[in-house]
Amino acid sequence: MTGLLLRLAGPLQSWGERSAFSAVRDTAPFPTRSGLTGILAAAEGLPRGAALDGYADLELTVRVDRPGVLLTDFHTVGGGYPARFTAATSGGKNKGDAVITRRHYLADAVFVIAVTGPDQRINEIGAALQRPYWAPYLGRRSCVPDEPFLLRHTVADPIAELLTEIPLASPYTDERLGRPMPPAAQSVPITFVWEQPPTDSRDPVPLTSHDHPVSFGEHERAHTKRRIYRTVEYLPASLLDHGEQTVHERLIDYVTHHTSRTEPMESTA
Repeated sequence: MTGLLLRLAGPLQSWGERSAFSAVRDTAPFPTRSGLTGILAAAEGLPRGAALDGYADLELTVRVDRPGVLLTDFHTVGGGYPARFTAATSGGKNKGDAVITRRHYLADAVFVIAVTGPDQRINEIGAALQRPYWAPYLGRRSCVPDEPFLLRHTVADPIAELLTEIPLASPYTDERLGRPMPPAAQSVPITFVWEQPPTDSRDPVPLTSHDHPVSFGEHERAHTKRRIYRTVEYLPASLLDHGEQTVHERLIDYVTHHTSRTEPMESTA
């Protein structure tokens, strides 16, 4: 079993869990399994209605570097057109008027994801993420990911990288959003979301999430529930971007160091 590492960051991201095609489009507080599977399937060019068996054996672990701030955006859909071009109803007709929706986003959030699975599948997915068939996005097509996106595509122990190696995004310093870390602190508390309860973590909190994808078919989208576990892990404070380097400079150093030593980039020749 090996793994790969993704960093999901950008101005906005949204991970809908319960509100498909409703007037209020929610977001989960962290990337869902459905959303992450969608990123991988898009990179591999999987048709929308194709079977998702190739992702069943993957295990996803989420490190919440920064939870972000909940933002609600007001939208109208289908206004200003003849009735036949407006939003459709379940009865096969058209609404005739604009549909009002409110869509929730996470602003300024940062997550690092460890994807673990069989070696062959990790190699296939890693190659696809280097040259994706369809571009990745953070839950909605308008949510473009920041760089670097793919941190490493072949990792022997991705969980160890989350805990000890990958630079952390700066914490909020505004008192309304979170207290800054004391300068002399040796560790920083970071939330993790696991699919299996970690044996060496403090008091995992079991949660239920309705985000396990069964089908992405246009007219047959289906999801089931899964059990996940939330913990708080104390990571070395040295992972924060102290000194003159920004977090992006530290991340680029991390990526290039491992790429040049153990993970040759795919040739573009």
